[in-house]
Amino acid sequence: MVTLVYLAAKMDDDANGSAGEYFPDIGVISYKPDARPDETLVFKHYNAQEVVMGRTMEDWCRFSVVYWHTFRGTGLDPFGAGTIIRHWDDGSETVDNAKRRLRAAFEFFSKLGNKYWTFHDRDLAPEGKNLAESNANLDALADLAERLQQRTGVKLLWATSNLFSHPRYMHGAATSSDAHVTAYAAAQVKKCMEVAHRLGAENFVFWGGREGYHSLLNTDVRKELDNFAAFFRMVIAYKEKIGFRGQLLIEPKPKEPTRHQYDYDAQTVMAFLHTYGLEKHFKLNIEPNHTTLAGHPHEHDILFASAFKMLGSIDANTGSPDLGWDTDQFPMDIRHATAIMKVVIEQGGLSPGGLNFDAKVRRESTELADMFIAHIAAMDTLARGLKNAANIISDGILKKSLQKRYLSWESGVGARIVAGQSSLEECEQLIHEKGNPNPPSAHQEHFEAIFNHYV
Repeated sequence: MVTLVYLAAKMDDDANGSAGEYFPDIGVISYKPDARPDETLVFKHYNAQEVVMGRTMEDWCRFSVVYWHTFRGTGLDPFGAGTIIRHWDDGSETVDNAKRRLRAAFEFFSKLGNKYWTFHDRDLAPEGKNLAESNANLDALADLAERLQQRTGVKLLWATSNLFSHPRYMHGAATSSDAHVTAYAAAQVKKCMEVAHRLGAENFVFWGGREGYHSLLNTDVRKELDNFAAFFRMVIAYKEKIGFRGQLLIEPKPKEPTRHQYDYDAQTVMAFLHTYGLEKHFKLNIEPNHTTLAGHPHEHDILFASAFKMLGSIDANTGSPDLGWDTDQFPMDIRHATAIMKVVIEQGGLSPGGLNFDAKVRRESTELADMFIAHIAAMDTLARGLKNAANIISDGILKKSLQKRYLSWESGVGARIVAGQSSLEECEQLIHEKGNPNPPSAHQEHFEAIFNHYV
């Protein structure tokens, strides 16, 4: 019904729109659990209203489509020109072209059935010759986005400012050696946050793509980190001034495009926030492809952020571990999906965050259907992970095995150490009395076998 209402009304208020559908050969994606293996334009596992552990799949997953890869991606790579051409996009950096993209996007959302989307300010609206023109362009697209959101019921999961693409940010934005550049970045964030507030964004993300260094010889790292924190204090002050209630999020990444980025991984970001007294205002948006670039297992940053109540949202993607760069692939690994959704269930969900597909179809996947198939398959993968994780948690076998491993901390000297009631002297006396410890097996293979039983 949402899609029909959208399609019937999508052109009535903009004379620059083109008639008809942008995806005429693809209908609303349905749930068909008995579909054949080669039926890939249907959901086989993701059933939005199916209840898992007291909540619908839709509520647990909160799927979101990104604007930059899905509607601005061209298949460009460092060794070749773009391969992906969309019929609604004439390639111009104009407001009219940007509006066509946005209409195409909301038709895509409506047919796919996701409830959220995300964008950078500069992929939504073209950069102008100055800040005033850029702001006016963004306002024009925000006007259309507001109408499309109202028609479709699709909400803005989060917005963010692109503080890395323009040449002005070659030395960074908040950490630039030039205060004039940082002031421009602050003005850009101000406007983007106003638009996010207007569109009902539930979060606002900061990815410091160039907040880092290429050489330590020309970098004052303490000054740059101090300035980074000062920038965030201005953000917090303005957020409170305009009454924006969304969650502020920082997205870690260890490198690329810089040699080293200050938001290296989850633990680094949490340490930064605590060092500068910002931890009450921010949580983390974790992208697993970034996690693996930092040399960690796929779910490492998700688990660590959640363990310290700092997991706010997830950019659901994956990378190729054999490559040393960010490939932004759609998540298709059931084992990874199960591990991630186990964390999501155990922390009680992601709201106001979600599972945002910061992923792009491959350079060789050039048809419109590929856009749908990639998202459908990823949503099915995470739905399977959700059901697997629910079974693991409901059975409780893995949890009991883990609790058993740490049983010595529940009584005796272990409990006293945890409670702050022991001392080095007591520990020394214990060793004199009981002798050398004989640590038990960690049973890693046993845990892996249990986990694999559910995948």
